[in-house]
Amino acid sequence: MSKDTNTEDVQTDGSGIVAPDDETPTWRERKERSVGLSRLTYEYFERSRREDQDLRQESDYVERDVLAFPTWPHEIIRNLAIASFFTGMILFLSATLPPHIGAPANPSSTPAIILPDWYLYWSFGLLKLNPLNPELAILGGQKLMADRTYGVLANGVVVGIIAMVPFLNKGSARRPVEQPFWAAVGVMGVLFAFTISILAVKNLYPGNPDILFDLTFLAPIVGGFVTYAVLKTMREGYMYDLNKRYYRLRPPK
Repeated sequence: MSKDTNTEDVQTDGSGIVAPDDETPTWRERKERSVGLSRLTYEYFERSRREDQDLRQESDYVERDVLAFPTWPHEIIRNLAIASFFTGMILFLSATLPPHIGAPANPSSTPAIILPDWYLYWSFGLLKLNPLNPELAILGGQKLMADRTYGVLANGVVVGIIAMVPFLNKGSARRPVEQPFWAAVGVMGVLFAFTISILAVKNLYPGNPDILFDLTFLAPIVGGFVTYAVLKTMREGYMYDLNKRYYRLRPPK
């Protein structure tokens, strides 16, 4: 049977078998065919389907057969065991190591250092950005607004930027290496939250407060650049492996 006859026997309804690799036509042969784009599209997806099927058959048991676990009883029992363990640890620590209750606060005296809860240190640190509040010569060297007002506006700007990020980044990436820029932005945000929190407790910081103020803004920038450079370097190899794994791309002949 001739090669043309074998080509005609290939069905286009999804039930046919694509020719083996040694009979794969070249790009020029595909271009010279007159059957149209639909035939070429079918052959491409049929070959991809067959390669994926062969890959699953050659893989190990975990990758081929264990696709998911049912919610009951596997997931529920596991989650209940983990939750019970941590609940028991919390009850054990609270019974053996009760928190120390200090003397009641004196309403007639103000503490030397007033700090909010630890998760609000970043907001409290933004209130201490008075060195960035410019003194305008047109106002005789006075500031346009009070330092407290400037700190409140800084909180609004930071919260506004955080709220805008999900609307600016609409990509479908799930790993930092797939979008190095936005990963670097995230690292900068985390580092800035950490450094601005340290600035909030600068009264307890033993070092030079001016150096601490400079590191508050320099450390996030340096961390963001390093993160972007590393992920950008890794991205080419990662995307090649990802495409090779899921799309099974072939090098041109």
